[in-house]
Amino acid sequence: MTRGAGGWTNGLAAALPAPGWRTRFAPAPTGWLHLGHLVNAVHVWGIARAYGGRVLLRLEDHDGGRCRPEYTAGVLDDLDWLGLAPDDAPTASFRAATAVGAPHDARQSDQGPRYAAALDALAAHGLVYACRCSRRDIAVVAPHQAGDEPRYPGLCRDAAVSFEETFARRIRLDDTTITFEDLRLGAHRQQPASQCGDLLARDRHGFWTYQFAVTVDDLHHGIDVVIRGEDLLASTGRQWQLAALLGRAEPPRVLHHGLLVHADGSKLSKARHDTGLRDLRAAGATPGELLGEAAARAGLIPQVRPLPVDALADLFAP
Repeated sequence: MTRGAGGWTNGLAAALPAPGWRTRFAPAPTGWLHLGHLVNAVHVWGIARAYGGRVLLRLEDHDGGRCRPEYTAGVLDDLDWLGLAPDDAPTASFRAATAVGAPHDARQSDQGPRYAAALDALAAHGLVYACRCSRRDIAVVAPHQAGDEPRYPGLCRDAAVSFEETFARRIRLDDTTITFEDLRLGAHRQQPASQCGDLLARDRHGFWTYQFAVTVDDLHHGIDVVIRGEDLLASTGRQWQLAALLGRAEPPRVLHHGLLVHADGSKLSKARHDTGLRDLRAAGATPGELLGEAAARAGLIPQVRPLPVDALADLFAP
């Protein structure tokens, strides 16, 4: 089942940039790709192919504690098997870099210097401070209900914590309200300072956070359109606010598609060990069958049927 689908595709031609724009498929290799990822891939490749976009493959392996080489290899193998070929940063380029131990411009684990430079630029304007708070510390001072987003209460904002005491760094956010038009969901207003508080850029283990790394990379890679699931809708305002602090004059356009969910409403996830594409392939599924199942469960076609990869554009064409 999926949450939401409708006539929103009719307005894409007028809402997207001129042909040549760039989007990205950016999985985190913390597990095997599953049908939820494939729903995202169908939207990314389908919309790009229908409206003159280019797809960049980015491996978001910033979390060194959870990402594993076999999952990275699995992402590349699955994309090749499905016939989902990136226009920029092709799968072969990641394999070639790994074979010789070289960094790759679209692999986040190689981008420590890029992220450090971005953090230094913010620090030069007095926007960065060290934070010693653990999740437990935050929960005690600012308790929240299960499922609600915790808001950092600013415990270390003016505490002058030494930068030598901890790896963790936060970015000061003022009370700016961010407005944006989602290409599927319409107008939104978000105030990141009220939603999440000051943004964590690097955690106490020294790992760069998703919110920080993805914003820096979208700016670096010239991403014009972000296509992702509704679970990341709340991240938009804070990423746009951070991008502006980093000097981005205009944020990318954004489209949040419906999620593939279980009967209880929870999304498919690696943590729940949802069946991976590699297991479905081993059980005899074909690329067309899985693409068709993803499209049907996303509400893009009325029923499951094999769908060749070169037909994805037809799902979104005017």
